[in-house]
Amino acid sequence: MKIVLMRHGRPNVPLKGWLSARDLSEFAIRYEASDILDTPPEEAVRLAGNANWVAGSGLRRSLASSQRLGIPDPDLDPVFNETPIPHFSRGGLILPVNAWVILLRLLWLLGYANNGESLGEAKRRAIKAAESLDALAREHESVLLVGHGMMNHLIAMALRKRGWRGPNRPGQGFWGYGIYESADE
Repeated sequence: MKIVLMRHGRPNVPLKGWLSARDLSEFAIRYEASDILDTPPEEAVRLAGNANWVAGSGLRRSLASSQRLGIPDPDLDPVFNETPIPHFSRGGLILPVNAWVILLRLLWLLGYANNGESLGEAKRRAIKAAESLDALAREHESVLLVGHGMMNHLIAMALRKRGWRGPNRPGQGFWGYGIYESADE
């Protein structure tokens, strides 16, 4: 049995420029609804073609990525959605977008969850996602999840705790992936 955790393609929301704290909410909405810009590498297309079942999150960039991989109708489930980056709704502090993403993700790891999901909630959801993927792999033998960076990482941790073998972190960057194999084999 095999599970592949793959990150979606590059979102069509610019991750450059500057934002004020009060603009973060609007940016988060645009990012959550974004499509993707790029095409997948050949290796990602090959992995998708070899999967007996393809799952994705309920977010547009996951569905669009699945479609670019040649999977027109993946099994979508919001349990696989990305962990929303918490953010401020007001304030005049202006930082580069990448600095905001890093700062807010670090704050999230330390317990800040304003306008988002707490780390504990995300970990509990990742356990449910891993249980779902485990069941799908037992039924279909090979499963591809077209998901998201942080959530894929949390799912990978949960899979490894369930006895699956694979990397601590699925692949880095857009279209990055990690392959997990059942310890039962």
